Amino acid sequence: MEELAYWIGFNRVMGIGAVRLKALLDHFDDDVEAAWFAGATDLLEAGLDRRSVSNLLLARQQMDLQAQIDQLKQSGVTALTWQCEEYPINLRNIEQPPPVLYIKGELIPEDDWAVAVVGTRRASVYGKEVARRLASDLVRNGITVVSGLATGIDSMAHRAAVDVGGRTLAVLGSGVDVIYPANNRQLATAIQEQGALISEFPLGTHPERRNFPPRNRIISGLSLGTVVVEAGVRSGALITVKSALDQGRDVFAVPGSILQKSCEGSNRLLRDGARPVLSVEDILEELHLAKVTQQAEVRAAVPTTFIESTLLGHLSGEPTYVDELSRLTDLPAATIASTLTVLELKGLVRQVGGMSYIQVRDF
Repeated sequence: MEELAYWIGFNRVMGIGAVRLKALLDHFDDDVEAAWFAGATDLLEAGLDRRSVSNLLLARQQMDLQAQIDQLKQSGVTALTWQCEEYPINLRNIEQPPPVLYIKGELIPEDDWAVAVVGTRRASVYGKEVARRLASDLVRNGITVVSGLATGIDSMAHRAAVDVGGRTLAVLGSGVDVIYPANNRQLATAIQEQGALISEFPLGTHPERRNFPPRNRIISGLSLGTVVVEAGVRSGALITVKSALDQGRDVFAVPGSILQKSCEGSNRLLRDGARPVLSVEDILEELHLAKVTQQAEVRAAVPTTFIESTLLGHLSGEPTYVDELSRLTDLPAATIASTLTVLELKGLVRQVGGMSYIQVRDF
């Protein structure tokens, strides 16, 4: 049985999410197969509660893991886990990233330069036109547009990206084989050809209200920044904003009419400190995205090494001094300095004064 099958199995067990799965992998030395077949006593010692243990033991009896793998292949769906190098770097850097991502379409390295464009389902003519222009301009500048395939602003952002031949990723609150809303099936097919449909939910999962807040954290997690085009005070886009702020990502908002309910939420974001967007240049400048092409070329030409990955693992959005990196990694100062230079060229880290660096989440 291939290792992926056990990840898929855990992903279908009620009560075992990112936190508990990480605890299991820590306990079983990253051996997901050993964790899957562990006895009840070992599972309890690893930190699972009795209900989760019971759910896992029942799943082992009832679930045909090979059938799960076969279903993925038959559906043309790829599954990425934490242990996959292809797992999106922006999402990997959030707290509790999804253990498994189901992908219909293709992710490419250039998708690391992504911006979310989100907003209300009840979009005005103004909101739709702004979403269309911003999404079109973003992809013309080499940026991947991320959204949630909902009606209104989300659909317009995806459609605009597709229409100008750009990259776009749609994150679903259902399985990638269950398109919601159904009238976006044609758009979903086009997105697969120029990007991907993405979900943390197993195949066959139907859209439920509780699925959408977790889905929104993936939208912001895949992105360097989130742009709210038009949103009321109860819009789901504001949940995406909260996730973005929790993840240390920038939030942008487009000014709207103070007389229009559908703009009340986005206007409040501006009042509370979101960066205003009058044109795509406001996003590109704030996120340092003017050099995307050069950064992509360097990153493609120079693959990430073990040392680079080690340093990235010790960097975050808070400045870390070079001497601290040396202490944490036991690497020579000269090696750290040269590696940080390469990571800067790749657009993965940025120097923020003196000899302190941050991992770039908003380059």
